[in-house]
Amino acid sequence: MRRAFLASLIINSMFSFASVAATEEQQAIDSSIAVPQNVESNHNQSTYSDSTYAEPVFINDKILPPILTWQGASETLIKPADSPWATPFEQQALTQSPNYDDTHQWLTNLVDNSALLAQTSLGKSPQGRDIWMVIASESGATTPAELSESNKPTVLVQAGIHSGEIDGKDAGMMLLRDITQGDKQALLDKVNLLFVPILSVDGHERSSEFNRVNQRGPVDMGWRTNARNLNLNRDYAKLDTLELQHMIRAINVWQPDLYIDVHVTDGIDYQYDVTFGYNVKQGYSPASFDWLEKYYRPEVESALTDNGHVPGPLVFALDNTDLTKGLSYWNPSPRFSNGYGDARHLPTILIENHSLKPFKQRVLGTYVMLEQTLKTVATHGTKLKAAIYEDKYRRQQQVPLTWNTVDQAGWDFKGIDYTLETSEISGNDVVRWNGQPKLYPNLPVMGNTEPNIITQRPKFYYVAAQWQQVLDRLSIHGVRMTQLTEAKTVKVSQYQFSEPQFNHKDYEGRQRVQATSNKVNIETTLPIGTVQIATNQPLGDLAILLLEPQSADSFFQWGFFNSIFTRTEYIEDYAVEPLAAQMLKEDESLAKEFKLALEDEAFANDPKARLRWFYERSPYFDEQYMKYPVLRSR
Repeated sequence: MRRAFLASLIINSMFSFASVAATEEQQAIDSSIAVPQNVESNHNQSTYSDSTYAEPVFINDKILPPILTWQGASETLIKPADSPWATPFEQQALTQSPNYDDTHQWLTNLVDNSALLAQTSLGKSPQGRDIWMVIASESGATTPAELSESNKPTVLVQAGIHSGEIDGKDAGMMLLRDITQGDKQALLDKVNLLFVPILSVDGHERSSEFNRVNQRGPVDMGWRTNARNLNLNRDYAKLDTLELQHMIRAINVWQPDLYIDVHVTDGIDYQYDVTFGYNVKQGYSPASFDWLEKYYRPEVESALTDNGHVPGPLVFALDNTDLTKGLSYWNPSPRFSNGYGDARHLPTILIENHSLKPFKQRVLGTYVMLEQTLKTVATHGTKLKAAIYEDKYRRQQQVPLTWNTVDQAGWDFKGIDYTLETSEISGNDVVRWNGQPKLYPNLPVMGNTEPNIITQRPKFYYVAAQWQQVLDRLSIHGVRMTQLTEAKTVKVSQYQFSEPQFNHKDYEGRQRVQATSNKVNIETTLPIGTVQIATNQPLGDLAILLLEPQSADSFFQWGFFNSIFTRTEYIEDYAVEPLAAQMLKEDESLAKEFKLALEDEAFANDPKARLRWFYERSPYFDEQYMKYPVLRSR
């Protein structure tokens, strides 16, 4: 009933939206809109008209900030609704996106009618749906081996990791149509394309017009998380979800050279409709960063601008209510797609279309970006492969595990003007975006680009065979491992933990943990079956970030080893008392140490702590308690 009432309220207000523009207040706003110098009112640029706002289309338009009408050259990409190969998006007035079954049916029909296309299932979702991938190549390859034989670079485009943010699906369908049934077959002359239309297929089918209230379409949008309520774009390191496991296996098998992850952003209002980013220069793949900066970004931004879009870097405000505080330059960790790509040396682009721009505009911008991506990779593919090779075999000896946030160069930001008002609803200040373009020159920028905790690259890690879940996840990632076939005595380092701090609530289905660590050198004999992991491999950096406990996306911090903090054997007071007396009698140095400990008043007044002190120094104490079961060579 509450949803029905809300829908009725919003719909009724939408019907009166057009007349609102005629009020004196609205006319004053309209007449004050400035046209940026770099924007002209023609079909090659966005139109910032002084007379019209966009007509309401979506159920939430009335409660969102005002939006100006848009026109761009990319509108010529749209086929008439009655065209034989019109996509469902084009058939349904450019406001809707097809459901899972209709998407698969349409793509299957396209594949069946083209020698350039094939499709394969990457695996099943938790609810049993296939996750489909389309293979587009000049040779009509159907297998990874056949695709590899082309010796062409391969681009992997993934849509719907957050299934409500589905722009990439509809843009990719249009692009595949134009390649196979139109005049763009030449796009595959020097590059291959892999296209996953929906990654979070179960979340996609949890669809409603009431999902993603801050996003302008499509009419029905999928859910942000999967059927287990896990966020797939927080799962690249830990791989708890079937969807991400299937995707990472596909990356290992199909070996793309560029990975594109299409999203729609949340947050503030601004002029950009397509923003995108990737790893930072200071990260683990600097050669890939240079290629992206030198070739990719300039060519893609030029294509977007020529087609009437406003491209920009990833935009995150430090304070959504005060833009003057500046922006954030993001160095993502491996739980995210672009951070994971940095760690495994797969150039990865995160597209964040602007949620406040209409669905049609976002889809067309994504199309332009994907088409130009194929052109750029075709032209500079050799240099791209060289950059990837350089990053894979760079193998830096000092590997950053954490990063400090420091000042960056300022940005000129194409924003939207706003005011702050005190809300009668919340009693707090609320932002009121007014739709007027405003340039914020040289805004301060902060970014986590300065290495903080750094580890020396070990030659090997050793993981005991019983930690099977960790070993399974490493295997899915593609990390090379060998198993000892005979016992081996090694000199290694081991982390001893203290003061563990567990999250008070679960995060992404796990109880994360941090602890103080002390690295101790030991000599030990490893039993048969122990797994040895060399860091002198293409995924060596990724292995380090997953196995070093101070790394934010390590298996340790994600809670894979939490059982080491559980004490399972105890000693009763009546037994430890005579044991302590015997220990003091036989060990003079221990007696001196205990006397010194008693100088701590809190310790001296805590009988349990005093008995535990002896137990921890006795041969009965658990030698594996709070010790990390991953060893590193020294």
